[in-house]
Amino acid sequence: MKAQRDFPKFIITAKGTRWVGQGHPWIYAAEVLRSEGETQNGCLVDAVSEKGKYLGTGFLSQSSKIRIRLISRNANDKFDEAFWRRRISYAWDYRKTVMGGDTGCCRVIFGEADGFPGLTVDKFSDILVTQTLSVGMEKLKPMLFPLIADVLRADGQKISGIFERNDVKIRELEGLEQNKGWFGSEHPESCVTEICENGIYYSVDVENGQKTGFFLDQKYNRLAVARLAKGKRVLDCFTHTGSFALNAAMGGAEHVTAVDVSESAIEMARKNAERNLLSERMDFIAANVFDLLPELESKGNKPYDFIILDPPAFTKSRKTVHSAERGYKEINLRALRLLPRGGYFATCSCSHFMPSELFVKMLRSAALDAGVELRQIEARQQSPDHPILWNVPETDYLKFYIFQVV
Repeated sequence: MKAQRDFPKFIITAKGTRWVGQGHPWIYAAEVLRSEGETQNGCLVDAVSEKGKYLGTGFLSQSSKIRIRLISRNANDKFDEAFWRRRISYAWDYRKTVMGGDTGCCRVIFGEADGFPGLTVDKFSDILVTQTLSVGMEKLKPMLFPLIADVLRADGQKISGIFERNDVKIRELEGLEQNKGWFGSEHPESCVTEICENGIYYSVDVENGQKTGFFLDQKYNRLAVARLAKGKRVLDCFTHTGSFALNAAMGGAEHVTAVDVSESAIEMARKNAERNLLSERMDFIAANVFDLLPELESKGNKPYDFIILDPPAFTKSRKTVHSAERGYKEINLRALRLLPRGGYFATCSCSHFMPSELFVKMLRSAALDAGVELRQIEARQQSPDHPILWNVPETDYLKFYIFQVV
């Protein structure tokens, strides 16, 4: 027997009904025919078809093109504290399983993939870092954030504080202000903590580092690079704070050069190398990769036999995907021209808007123009603490390839 429905009702078009029926949790404003009942921004509403069929319950966003973000398709669910505690516990149990217990630093909640639309929670040692990108999650966080900490503490995890990284422009699409800072009154004095990933120690600045402070999604891709790095001369482009470079050095590389345009990132990478006693086999360059690769090519020699490209997302919308493709091709072509026959090459894209088919097409074109062939060693994606839901393409974003140049 279905529970009495007390939520406002939104009637959805036939197109929107089909979309939801295929498993996607978003309902766009264009697919809303009308609503019944009083609403507030961020409140829970029921979505129903034109024929009155219940489609699901989700958070209303009155400012966004994504008008409703579904959190449940079960008409009997009660969205109380017990509901959210179960969902947090399910997400945490999943991480413990897929990460083999290696949860010192990992993504605890990955938005829609865990049933928390618009919410990211990363764990860096004893600090949780959150990013809240939907008004529904924003309204829920006074109850939700202490629950997350409570679930982890009950499992023996030390949680000293929760830091919010809401300094992103996309919040404005939800009618939310940008901000960052500690959530609640209990927190450590410093925003800098230390994590250990793949046996390598990093200093993470959760207040000023990119995204939430450190890119966790490449964890096992870094290990894949480390396995191939022994005895190699490695160039790590877009190194940020040195993660791929440090893994290559730890893997036994003869020498590693780490490059990033950010002086502060290079300084942090240098400190990370010192912390891990790897400085003697590494050097660091603050430079624009788009300038550096042509400069190295112009010298006519091939000083590296392993090049890693881990650029930031060149496109954050479908409108700019073709200009992004040109940028990806430029750096991949230059890198391939720098490598000798038999050299190794790792390359990736972290943009959802750069589909796998287009990225592969770009790589084929770059290899053809460079006059080389690519022997694929591995095709990889993001680590499993960033799970991919097949019915939500937006969760599938990282493309990562390792090749030998032949």
